[in-house]
Amino acid sequence: MAVRRTQSSGNGEPPGDLLTQLDSIRSEALAAVEAAGSVSACDEVRIRYLAKKGPIQDVMKLMGKLGSDERPAVGERANAVRDAITEALAARRATLAKSERAARLEAEFIDITLPGTPRPLGSIHPITRTIQEVSHIFRGLGFSVAEGPEVEDDWHNFEALNIPADHPARDMHDTLYLAGSPLLLRTHTSPVQIRAMMSQPPPLAIICPGKTYRRDQIDATHSAMFHQIEGLLVGKDVAFSHLMGVIEEFIHAFFGPDIPVRFRPSFFPFTEPSAEVDMLRRVVKREGDRVSESEAWTEIMGCGMVDPEVFKAVGYDPEVWTGFAFGMGVERLAMIRSGITDIRLFFENDIRFLSQLG
Repeated sequence: MAVRRTQSSGNGEPPGDLLTQLDSIRSEALAAVEAAGSVSACDEVRIRYLAKKGPIQDVMKLMGKLGSDERPAVGERANAVRDAITEALAARRATLAKSERAARLEAEFIDITLPGTPRPLGSIHPITRTIQEVSHIFRGLGFSVAEGPEVEDDWHNFEALNIPADHPARDMHDTLYLAGSPLLLRTHTSPVQIRAMMSQPPPLAIICPGKTYRRDQIDATHSAMFHQIEGLLVGKDVAFSHLMGVIEEFIHAFFGPDIPVRFRPSFFPFTEPSAEVDMLRRVVKREGDRVSESEAWTEIMGCGMVDPEVFKAVGYDPEVWTGFAFGMGVERLAMIRSGITDIRLFFENDIRFLSQLG
């Protein structure tokens, strides 16, 4: 746009030609802004109208020829035109930038909905799941879950359970002692029962799941570290019949409602009388292409009435309180129910094995 250079009238009135030119510059610039179709086009409009050599600056150069009373009006109008063009450019540029960005993202879109390489998902370990299921069953029977330390002292692990230093039952546990220390790795979860009885008065009903340790040679049925769940119920007038009812209820809930159960006399230092619990289950044998089925009694757990000496050790009066205890191996429960023949499979972390039980 060419700027016409005129002389001031000198009569104090604003020079109409310069004001008209500024209005024309604004109209032309705003139309150019509206017509701009890209961010770069907006930049071209900005340079054309707002640069130092643009038409607004040309008008400003003529202000020196105006009277002092005429300059403010022209300067104010020039600033208003510049602001209007700047605001219009900013708004148009933002709109075009957003559109261009959306178009670029659309053009660069990569379809990732096609099937990829599946990754196997983990699951709860069968030992953990077995502990959770057994705990759930016993909670339904009124038992709570108690835990205790895996590193124990001799008194809690043996003496309080009526297993003195010269007792032959200690040979069955084959204990792992800590070097240079009187402490040991607990050989069963029974110490948790002792700690529970010492920390609260009767009555009580608890189960004690957790890891246990023995100096066993590792093979298909033995491990130096394994899991146990032991239970204890103490109250008044508790009888062996109550024990039998609880055990049968658990076995039927865990293995099936029609499983026959039997109790055989046995011996444990901390219970008297004591018993082994068996269940009758179907055994499937495969030899080549031949498959045969039979039934066999399988040992599940040990149990019995709490020996009065144990109650004396924890400060319970055996003349007032009676109770029963039981204990079972978690790995054994899982192996029997799932038909697993080698305990080592639980600890090898073979995803093929674990996925079958997941």
